[in-house]
Amino acid sequence: MSSPAGPKRNANHLTTPPVDTKKPKNGSITSFFRPPKAKSAESKSTSTLSSSFNKQKWVASLTPEQRELLQLEIETLDESWLSQLKEELVTPEFLALKRFLQKEKQSGAKIFPPENEIYSWSRHTPLHKVKVVIVGQDPYHNDNQAHGLAFSVRPPTPAPPSLVNIYTGIKNDYPSFQRPPNKGGLLTIWAERGVLMLNTCLTVRAHQPASHSNKGWERFTQRAIDTVARVRSRGVVFLAWGTPAGKRVAGINRQKHSVLQSVHPSPLSASRGFFTNGHFKKCNEWLATRYGPDEVIDWSLTSGTKTSVPLATIQSPSAPAEKPADSVTKISDPQASNTPDRATQPMKSQTTDEFDDDVDALEALVAAETAS
Repeated sequence: MSSPAGPKRNANHLTTPPVDTKKPKNGSITSFFRPPKAKSAESKSTSTLSSSFNKQKWVASLTPEQRELLQLEIETLDESWLSQLKEELVTPEFLALKRFLQKEKQSGAKIFPPENEIYSWSRHTPLHKVKVVIVGQDPYHNDNQAHGLAFSVRPPTPAPPSLVNIYTGIKNDYPSFQRPPNKGGLLTIWAERGVLMLNTCLTVRAHQPASHSNKGWERFTQRAIDTVARVRSRGVVFLAWGTPAGKRVAGINRQKHSVLQSVHPSPLSASRGFFTNGHFKKCNEWLATRYGPDEVIDWSLTSGTKTSVPLATIQSPSAPAEKPADSVTKISDPQASNTPDRATQPMKSQTTDEFDDDVDALEALVAAETAS
């Protein structure tokens, strides 16, 4: 796992020991992707953007209050991201967010994910390695769940219902896909392969979903998404599931990037098109066109398997044959008649706690109740 040294801590609300303690690897984009010569221009450009950033000089330019408020960002936000987001960090809006979080800590509130993991997404997936962006929403809000990557949980916590449904979606595209043992839900291996799993909001008060929404995180993570779209000029695949995620990618240039949209994988909405959206296969088809067949995402999570060779059709015999991947795909018809067979039905959770606050689905339920 790649991360800088752990930050100085004065966070009594942390309930788990630090786990991201290794220094990030300094491998180049070339060594990570093994790209063809045609990619050298973008590689040099991206590397230059980061290498020209003098972190020490930037930190010295901050006021004492800014240095105090931004200590976590200085120590745990990967430098490839820090170099691009530094102007956002000193805006009045972000500093106000940091003051709010500071007050939360001082009040004794328990915050998730653990402080040293809030920016783990940046360390597992440096900016120059991003090939796919999965847009999440709110972090999981119960103990031993959130660790800084959207949809991912650390063992021994079992995969939450939405992630179980994501596994079903992958299985439909790639029948060779095997679910992790022990109902696991750790997705760091995807992050290290270039899949940025970014929640729209990066913190939450324990057991209080959406408690840190509209405090400033949304603006910051939007800047991160826009930075990917700007810097990764060769093209990135954005996977936006649910209405809130769709709004986050509304401004993405569809000529340069691929944007795949559908309903959220939550049990409340997945049956309305998620299982047959073909996003994992379409993602790889697009990456193969832009980067070459060796640069697609291996979606496997178990050793000894590889899930990256697209098949002609979805596994479910009742699902329609796949059409060629478009730059934009949106599946949201709640009346869709094609449904997966029993072999591809979503697995039922063994717990009554969804710990997956699907804003899209909840909005739909409220609208339905209002209409009735």
